[in-house]
Amino acid sequence: MFRNAKQTNKKITDMNSQRMEKVVTPVIEKLEKLSQVALASELSWCWGSYQNDQNPSGLVEKSEAALNLFRAAREKNSKAVAKKLVDDLEAALA
Repeated sequence: MFRNAKQTNKKITDMNSQRMEKVVTPVIEKLEKLSQVALASELSWCWGSYQNDQNPSGLVEKSEAALNLFRAAREKNSKAVAKKLVDDLEAALA
C-alpha cells in the first residue's frame, strides 16, 4: 500500500516538474519584460539549482513571487500578462 502511495506522489512530482520545465522560460522572459530582472535572475538560478539537486523549495518560493506579481499586473492591466501563462504557472505549482 505504501509503495503505491510513494509511486503516485512521484508521478505527481514528475508531472509538476514537467509543467514547470515548460513554463519557467516564458515566466523568466515575462519577468524581464516587466522590468523584474532581479526576480527573473533569481528564478533562473533556482531552476538550475533544482535541476541539479531536485530540491524545489527555492524554485517554489520564487515561482510564487512571480505568480503574485503576474496577478497584480493583470489586475492593473488584463493584457499585461497572458492568462494562459498565469494558469500554466499555477498548474506547475499545484
